[in-house]
Amino acid sequence: MTGRNDRQDDIPPSLARELRQFFIHTAADCPYGMGTKAVYHQAILAPIDDATMGDFLAYGYRRNGNCMYNMHCPECRQCVPIRIRPDRLCPNRNQRRVWKKNQDVAVEIAPLTMSKENLALLQRFLSTRFPEGRSSADSYYTGFFITTISRCFEIRYRVGTQLLGVAVVDAAPAWLNAVYFYFDPQQGWRSPGTLNILTLNHICATRGIDYLYLGYWIDGHAGMGYKQAFRPHELLIDGRWREQG
Repeated sequence: MTGRNDRQDDIPPSLARELRQFFIHTAADCPYGMGTKAVYHQAILAPIDDATMGDFLAYGYRRNGNCMYNMHCPECRQCVPIRIRPDRLCPNRNQRRVWKKNQDVAVEIAPLTMSKENLALLQRFLSTRFPEGRSSADSYYTGFFITTISRCFEIRYRVGTQLLGVAVVDAAPAWLNAVYFYFDPQQGWRSPGTLNILTLNHICATRGIDYLYLGYWIDGHAGMGYKQAFRPHELLIDGRWREQG
């Protein structure tokens, strides 16, 4: 499937004149292991308001710390922005089963915290997912999470006193943006990634939030392909959000 937004290096029209000068293209190794060079269209920005952030998200941009970016890779079109309209989501059988078997999980909404507990869990997660050890929990928090340009908070998942997972999210009255999620690798049987998206969708639906942005979907990618199971969802294709039933 060819899904890349062909307008992806555009700035939202309301911001183009003011911000275009700050964006550059930067090449790096593909963060998703696709075997080609990745090219980021990105800029370092000062704090931005909810409407501006919403415009960026609607144009397929992602936030990494104080950097707004999207992918502009000349040899690959696999990264496709994906979002959900919370009031339209129809959980499938497996998702309903995940929700039911995690009824013992408590959900806490809290300020973003670089606590020892959070750092320890993130380090276990990174050591399992990225055993080559190129990044540490401290660098993730100081470089990606704490350095934020939008309203950001965390959602903690607990079973009793045990921390199961933490979602880092940006939010405004009209949208919620899933920035990052990490969890206890020994609790994979709970399908924590699915539980997190269901919880974020529930938060949006109960608060009248219009859009839940899930980042990129990559067809066939083990760590990202599961997002397509949440239906209906919308993909940003050729500059338009298209619903996939």
